[in-house]
Amino acid sequence: MKKTVEEIYETYLKHPVISKDSRKITHDCIYFSLSGENFDGNKFAKDALEKGAAYAVIDDPKYQEDERYLLVEDALECLQELARYHRKKLNIPIIGITGSNGKTTTKELIHAVLATHYETFSTQGNYNNHIGVPISILSISGEHEIAVIEMGANHQGEIDFLSHISMPDYGMI
Repeated sequence: MKKTVEEIYETYLKHPVISKDSRKITHDCIYFSLSGENFDGNKFAKDALEKGAAYAVIDDPKYQEDERYLLVEDALECLQELARYHRKKLNIPIIGITGSNGKTTTKELIHAVLATHYETFSTQGNYNNHIGVPISILSISGEHEIAVIEMGANHQGEIDFLSHISMPDYGMI
């Protein structure tokens, strides 16, 4: 039976670390079996669990071996919806940063200033796409008072899509 975002969220609250790479598993994380043109993340779910992941979110039922495999319709869409769901639960301001260049530097500068007075989260590295933004949102915990999220685009409409996930209170272009 396929899991809902609400069910996955209950699991996430107990295991709030997300991994998309079975080679970089941290103990008790949730592995999302994302797939691309040249790979099927479902094939690595068992490996991720053997390396210490608590659960693996998969979207191909043939890989589901036990209750640790959380079957969903689409693992990427689930990750994005989970982040949107988590964002709605967060009661902190989020600043969204985008633009054609200088995003990471601007994000780092804003973070440095805000961190002098607030527990501040900011996007790590350049996790600024349709996978990185949800992972960033899901990395925001109850200890954070404000967040700075970098959003990049490689096609038209992507910033709109990412904004619907991150729901920034303020924006900077």
